Amino acid sequence: MSGVGERLPCAEEMRSSAAVFVGRVTVRHRLPLDYSVASLRIVDFLVDGLRKNGVEAARVSGTLFGLGAYVGEVLVRRAGATWIDLDTDQRTCFGQPVGVRMPDGRVWNPLGRVRNCFDAGSSQESLRTFYLTLHGRIPRPVARQPSETG
Repeated sequence: MSGVGERLPCAEEMRSSAAVFVGRVTVRHRLPLDYSVASLRIVDFLVDGLRKNGVEAARVSGTLFGLGAYVGEVLVRRAGATWIDLDTDQRTCFGQPVGVRMPDGRVWNPLGRVRNCFDAGSSQESLRTFYLTLHGRIPRPVARQPSETG
């Protein structure tokens, strides 16, 4: 989870954690992380790139956390999830302090899912596939831009 002395994140901080991460990587690398389901392919690519470079997970833990926050925020914005602080049993099970609750009550672990993707490789653990096969999601319509009406 965290190193000694690190404060654990809480649910109310996750939206801003995702936004800070997106701001940092989009400015530096111009990645189209727009909270869309399609953008999860980019996350798969990024995680796989970190893994293939042979970097130890401990060295990229901040990046993996940011990617997990981003994946969770995609679930919030596109599938009707809400960030929650996990209880003691859930923390033990998931190894994370926060997760998301879907509209049907199921709890998912986007931070851990990104870590699993890193450990196993995106060919084994795709985050886009995770979203598309996720139980309990309610698709939210994407707001149309004024130029799309007609």
